[in-house]
Amino acid sequence: MAVILLVLILWYGGLFFQSFFLHRYAAHQVFTMSKTMERITFVLTWIFQGSSYLSAYGYGIMHRMHHAFTDTEKDPHSPAYDDNMFAMMWKTKTTYQDINKNRVPVEARFTKNVPQWKAFDSFASSRFSRLLWITLYILFFAYFATAWWQWLLLPVTFMMAPIHGVIINWFGHIYGYVNFKMKNTSKNLFRFDFLMMGEGYHNNHHKYANRANFGVKWYEIDVTYLIIRLLNSVGIIQLKRTGH
Repeated sequence: MAVILLVLILWYGGLFFQSFFLHRYAAHQVFTMSKTMERITFVLTWIFQGSSYLSAYGYGIMHRMHHAFTDTEKDPHSPAYDDNMFAMMWKTKTTYQDINKNRVPVEARFTKNVPQWKAFDSFASSRFSRLLWITLYILFFAYFATAWWQWLLLPVTFMMAPIHGVIINWFGHIYGYVNFKMKNTSKNLFRFDFLMMGEGYHNNHHKYANRANFGVKWYEIDVTYLIIRLLNSVGIIQLKRTGH
């Protein structure tokens, strides 16, 4: 039971901070927060993403590029230009690292106001940090695992963020339903997004990229947005008017 609970905490905790901080804040800036809160959120993202930590800077820029170049050769991740999801994941990783390490020129429109904490990102993305989390996960499994099949979940803890990414960027452009006909292949994966906390409403998001609520139909409940509304109501963040 402890192993299942850990995987669920890492799945939904890591997913929340990817959606809330990296996606809706860093990439789209649908709300604002204080510098202190931003730094706290950097640390919480590291804690919940662990060995698969993604920097807000690299993610934010890459996601803006995805919107600008959706389903074209310049798209960092598109099933239309990658033979399989592993090829897409490798291309995504390479693009992300090139951006983070300043190995490629990036247009100013993609970098504007993207949050960056270089010192922390350097540590959180380091081999030491990733191996530390991997070691902690292995020790947890060694102590709490009660059946052999639970060990099959261990690689999921290592690769949580890439798994979240491939569900949206691969499957979210192949399977699902469409609310808005667009010049791209984006789709909504679920009518109620229990798995991806609102990120699965991918077609809606491509239609209204700067909208905080990814749900459009009455049954499309965006759990991350509900938490955003709560954080806004208690003053931790400030939703922009155009972000509702």
